[in-house]
Order: sequence, then C-alpha cells, then structure tokens
Amino acid sequence: MDLFGPSRTKSLGGNFYALVIFYDYSRFTWTLFLASKNDTFHAFKKFAKVLENEKSSKIVSLRSDQGREFQNGK
Repeated sequence: MDLFGPSRTKSLGGNFYALVIFYDYSRFTWTLFLASKNDTFHAFKKFAKVLENEKSSKIVSLRSDQGREFQNGK
C-alpha cells in the first residue's frame, strides 16, 4: 500500500492524491484517487468493506513501504 501526492496533474475527477493498494499474491492493483490525504482512512475503510463482501473473506494483514505518510504527526 502506498499513498502519494500531491501530483502536478489532476486526475479526471480533479484529485491530486492517490492510494495504491496491491494484492501480493496476484499483484493485482487498485488505485483510489483522493482529494486530500485526510480522505485516506475513509477511502480505505470503504474499499476494505467492499472487498471483504465481494470475496467473502477478511483482510488479514496490511503492508506499506514504511514511508511516513501513515505515521501520526506527533
């Protein structure tokens, strides 16, 4: 999982940030475009719910690139 932005170019929806989620087993990738970094948790929570319902299984673990984008500001 990786979060990046702001990019120089807007997405078609007018967003500057993106959350990229990969499935390690198949390397399938989803990209969620976000208006701001603050939307990340809500977007992931919604995505996880849809994915768990679609696949009838739970998300067991998450892995990121250890960047600072998911760390608390304290």
